[in-house]
Amino acid sequence: MTALARVSDDLLLAAQSGDRHALTQLLVALQPDIRRYARRHCHRTSVIEDVVQEALIVVYRRVGTIRSPAALAGWLLTVIARLCMLPALMLMRGVEELASLEAARELAKVPPDELRIDLVNAIESLSPSHREVLLLRDLEDLTIWEIAGRLGVTREAAKSRLRRARALVREYLLGTKDSGREST
Repeated sequence: MTALARVSDDLLLAAQSGDRHALTQLLVALQPDIRRYARRHCHRTSVIEDVVQEALIVVYRRVGTIRSPAALAGWLLTVIARLCMLPALMLMRGVEELASLEAARELAKVPPDELRIDLVNAIESLSPSHREVLLLRDLEDLTIWEIAGRLGVTREAAKSRLRRARALVREYLLGTKDSGREST
């Protein structure tokens, strides 16, 4: 029996209502299944632990959006699949926005494994506010309105931060800045 099958309606409801103990129990119960899903969906074993940690963070932050224990498994699979694909998704969105063909050619020459490492480093180099808006949009797939509400900023401010975060990631990947770190 998987931990998902053991997650009761009561435990999920308690976690959703803000009960810290229930939330901790939920995260502990889900961790083995999250790790198993990550092993199945991630093509590189080196990212499994990162995906597990990020998935637990997503559960922690979004537990209130889960409809029922029955919906939990499908929701978790979607989260984990997105986390495993995050470097590819970020790269595709960034490449679409590249200003020049030369920059696209430069990125195309980088081996995929190196590009993934560079992408993780680029995201880590962002200020917390830029990293947060980027992950909310590209990982959690929130709308600009949802991001603005979550961050307590205007829609325009959220769009501006997201645009700047993506520009900083591109600059980092293209080597046009030493660190890409920017203050808010």
